[in-house]
Amino acid sequence: MKIALIVPAYHPTQDMIPMLERFLEDPEFVPVVVNDGSGSEYDPIFAQVPKGCVLLNHEVNRGKGAALKTAMTYVMEKLPECDMAVTADADGQHRYEDIRRVVESARQRPGTLVLGSRAFDGNVPLRSRFGNGITRQVFAIASGVKVRDTQTGLRAFDRACMEKFREIPGERYEYEINMLLYAAREGIEIHEETIETIYIDDNSASSFHPFRDSFKIYACILKFAASSMLAFVVDAVMVLIMMAVTGGKVRLSQTVARVVSSTVNFIVNKKVVYESKQDWLPELIKYALLALANLAVNLLVVKPLSDLMAGRFFLAYLIVQVIMYALNFVLQGRFVYNRKK
Repeated sequence: MKIALIVPAYHPTQDMIPMLERFLEDPEFVPVVVNDGSGSEYDPIFAQVPKGCVLLNHEVNRGKGAALKTAMTYVMEKLPECDMAVTADADGQHRYEDIRRVVESARQRPGTLVLGSRAFDGNVPLRSRFGNGITRQVFAIASGVKVRDTQTGLRAFDRACMEKFREIPGERYEYEINMLLYAAREGIEIHEETIETIYIDDNSASSFHPFRDSFKIYACILKFAASSMLAFVVDAVMVLIMMAVTGGKVRLSQTVARVVSSTVNFIVNKKVVYESKQDWLPELIKYALLALANLAVNLLVVKPLSDLMAGRFFLAYLIVQVIMYALNFVLQGRFVYNRKK
């Protein structure tokens, strides 16, 4: 069986050609290049793509995610001999030896998404070190999975994963973080192989736009937090309403508010955030246990804290909710909707 080497190319450098030539010498690989609307000024580079490579074209720039999905669809429909795919960038940052090592690792781990992860040591551009560092931490909180290099373009996976990955939403750089989020949510193991960190000319050839594309990446991750924030607001409003209706009965107000907000949170998380297709009952039971634990903390902590703060109940309530929000952000993903083996 063969491996499809998928190369999404937008404004590629000349370094892409030697990489393709090297892999054409390896009978295991079938290079698939996607010209993602680079423009006529890059035609001389694409004209050098060696015979034997598959060259696909987007008439206009559609984004890295779209290019990857175009290539995966081609492999699924036209290259049945390829039982695996490996994606690599077109700027020469991925060495032949590293790509081979990532592929071999994926072969030993069927059904696994294997990443070629940079160690970020040595002379790394500040925007790359800083951007990946923040994304790594936010991704870990949102998904419950630790990944050292969330932005690596070197990824290997088998045909079964390819079928799923080509359906993941996202057209540009957010697609790559969507892939990781999907894998974490669906219980697909993510394995990392350390590769050499290479930046050519301070990474000036990268088409990644720090503000535009980072916003899209974080917007995808923060969808995980939006549902919890909605529940937080519902809970706070319901507490105020019930305090007024019951004449200041704290524990009754907290209980009613938590039942309403938890119901909202569970439904939104299941249908929108985690897009869970599992049975309702097991997840509902686990969610109810977590909600009961939250309620117990509120009943045991908020009133005493309010007394210590000279009767400032709502301030005490907000402090407790912020802390519990952070904990639940992690626990819901790992305990309620977690499907990892």
